[in-house]
Amino acid sequence: MRTGQTHLFIPGPTNVPETVRQAMNVPMQDMRAPDFGDVTLSLFADLKKVFRTKDATVMMFPGSGTAAWEAAITNTLNPGDRVLMSRHGQFSTLWAEMAERLGLDVQIIDVPWGAGAPVREFERQLAADTNDEIKAVFVTHNETATGVTSDVAGVRRALDENFHDALLFVDGVSSIASIDFRMDDWRVDLAITGSQKGLMMPAGLGILAVSEKAMEMSKTSQMRRAYFEFSDMVNLNSGGYFPYTPPTQLLHGLRKSLDRIEAEGVDNVIARHNRLATGVRRGVEAWGLELVAEHPSFYSDTVSAIRTPENVDAREVIRIAYEDFNTSLGSGLARLTGKVFRIGHIGDLNEGMCLTALSVAEMALVRAGAQIEFGSGVAAAQSWFATENAPRQQLAVAAE
Repeated sequence: MRTGQTHLFIPGPTNVPETVRQAMNVPMQDMRAPDFGDVTLSLFADLKKVFRTKDATVMMFPGSGTAAWEAAITNTLNPGDRVLMSRHGQFSTLWAEMAERLGLDVQIIDVPWGAGAPVREFERQLAADTNDEIKAVFVTHNETATGVTSDVAGVRRALDENFHDALLFVDGVSSIASIDFRMDDWRVDLAITGSQKGLMMPAGLGILAVSEKAMEMSKTSQMRRAYFEFSDMVNLNSGGYFPYTPPTQLLHGLRKSLDRIEAEGVDNVIARHNRLATGVRRGVEAWGLELVAEHPSFYSDTVSAIRTPENVDAREVIRIAYEDFNTSLGSGLARLTGKVFRIGHIGDLNEGMCLTALSVAEMALVRAGAQIEFGSGVAAAQSWFATENAPRQQLAVAAE
């Protein structure tokens, strides 16, 4: 029989704060009532602050981030359109597979799992596309499988320097509300996230921010769609309603989540994630282990993908942590299965939780056969967290 708290250190779904969970404990409501907009209209406005946009249109589709991927593609592109994508992890691979299945002509650049989106190769391909046959460039901002963050601003520069008019799609599922993201500054056309990551919610909302340019293109896109039709959603969202039954409880939870983010401040949220991620990375370094990310410039502040020693099966580390120590660590995906485990450090998180993740991982690694000194990773992270000049998290007490 398990006692105490079960610890969740996967990169999503993330921990749901108790105040958010309580906010969802409400009776069912009439989604057509005249005052339903009192619940919803402020959500659209406050999500814009998280995306850092003033001009984009924000939509929430009942579904996951994957649903939002499909909504973005089917509303703005046409069958046979050429798009430029890269594969450098499991989720960028899945996005490319979706684009192919939806009938796009996908021009794929394969890079090692551990690298980011290939900005220079994108630039070269865009420069060679003198007839503007490439209609969109897709960037996975944070590749959750490898713990790699890509340079979205660099891709925007590549487009601008080549005077290219392609749409810029960004998968921000594990970055938005956690890692610096600037939709307007980077002129992103379609930004996608989900409720279950930095927004600290259960899965169930696929959220998009759509530029004016992309909204205009949605009026002429010939891709087949029904449930994901932008115009249906926007027409009813203007009054706070939805074209189909919304997950009302999730909307109440989202209100509380956005309140917490507002109280802490988006800049402080981003700084907190960097501070906590740095502590985890220092712990991994103290163990003598390597991250999948090839270079510090790629390090993700929401998830660390950690390579186990050659004689240690990462699946065994994950099993021991779960069965013996009531702790969920993220698994290695696809080609990283058995070679990597992941520590998610995203959402509602603090120093003590990161130290717990490191201490449990140490025990599981040693039981699985790794030669690691107990306390080494924890001590390295403690040293960082205790440093006076390290940026400290701001408590969102006002949102409580």
